[in-house]
Amino acid sequence: MMCSALTEASRARLLAGLGLLVLAALVASGVAPYDRATWLLEVAPALLAVPVLWATWRRYPLTTLLYALIALHMGVLILGGAYTYARVPLGFWLQDWFALGRNPYDKIGHFMQGLVPAMVAREVLLQRGYLGSRRMAAFLSVCVAMAISAVYELIEWGVALAAGEGATDFLGSQGDSWDTQSDMFWALIGAMAAVTLLWRWHDRQMAQLRY
Repeated sequence: MMCSALTEASRARLLAGLGLLVLAALVASGVAPYDRATWLLEVAPALLAVPVLWATWRRYPLTTLLYALIALHMGVLILGGAYTYARVPLGFWLQDWFALGRNPYDKIGHFMQGLVPAMVAREVLLQRGYLGSRRMAAFLSVCVAMAISAVYELIEWGVALAAGEGATDFLGSQGDSWDTQSDMFWALIGAMAAVTLLWRWHDRQMAQLRY
């Protein structure tokens, strides 16, 4: 599948290590999260993605870059679930460093929510041969990422309607009336970063994969 046995062995070790790190973080975050219901909502995407990735890694492998980005995104979700997004210590540090009016950790989450789906869409569109044009793939990848961001905001709205005040920690809006719009803006930044900054690296890795 890869260009050499050594490369394949190294890749396998790296992916196994990433998987173990994600699993360990997930377990640790679930021991005593700030709010159990919020934790479950926040880590749900990771809980759904892990079995899919495990079931398809031989039949339909992804690039190492994409696996690493997915693991990083899961880490962001898991940390946010453990503390709730408005209480993550990293966010408070960023708030102090940049003199912000609120904990910005949720914007990191939405940045990743744009970057990672855009990379997934780009890899599927190009590696599976659905598109030959990289420019069109970039455009559609951003569209896919923004569609996912919009659906996530609709899910947040639904949870807010169903749970009322109980959804405050999940929403993480911290009183910002423009939170939905800024969330989608950060997802757009992430998606644009994926297709403009990572495409050469991504192309090199896709060229090494064989199905």
